[in-house]
Amino acid sequence: MSDVNDRIERFENMATADPTNDMAHFSLGSAYLDARQFAKAAASFQTCVELNADMTRAMELGGSALMEAGNASEAETLLRKGYMQASSRGEMKVKNGIETILKAANLPIPEMEMGGATKTVGGKPLEQAPLPGVIGNWIAENIKTDAWESWMEQGTKVINELRLDFSREEDQKVYEDYMAEFLSIPKEIIEQDRVQKEEAEQTRVQKEEAEQDRVQKEEAEQG
Repeated sequence: MSDVNDRIERFENMATADPTNDMAHFSLGSAYLDARQFAKAAASFQTCVELNADMTRAMELGGSALMEAGNASEAETLLRKGYMQASSRGEMKVKNGIETILKAANLPIPEMEMGGATKTVGGKPLEQAPLPGVIGNWIAENIKTDAWESWMEQGTKVINELRLDFSREEDQKVYEDYMAEFLSIPKEIIEQDRVQKEEAEQTRVQKEEAEQDRVQKEEAEQG
């Protein structure tokens, strides 16, 4: 619990220092949600949406928090708004997540009307994996162009507002955590990616050591 409390304190300070920082409120809401402080989580996510009307992931998590806090009516309003936006922009993970919440609460799924027929609108698939590894492949298979472009905008804000330095491993991890939260990347995919990277690093080190041994042997033979 100390980890989540540390996160709450850190993001509370960020949100207080800059009340217009939508990502600070989003992160604070996520921390509150992990601590099962649902009313506070809902308030933070709603503030995030007020600051950034395109943050559908905040609508999904905010709606879930409102449900847990016993405010089903307000939750439905926020979830319907998030569902419509996520559907129109091809953010299928958010759309499906909201649909699951609504079904669990026995609430109707919003319909999008186009030309007299009900139709769910989706963005174009990504032409290739935007990142290497397991996570990159998952994004290519599950995230559409509009959703990825939305993350690129948010990711830039994360880098600038948190002053991340990608030469530092801990800063890379912060960025990846934000991305995983924003795109709803499953934990098992994150773990598979971590294992793959560790194995790749071990292979790289072994090759370097083998090359060093070879060079040393050649030098010894020549000497």
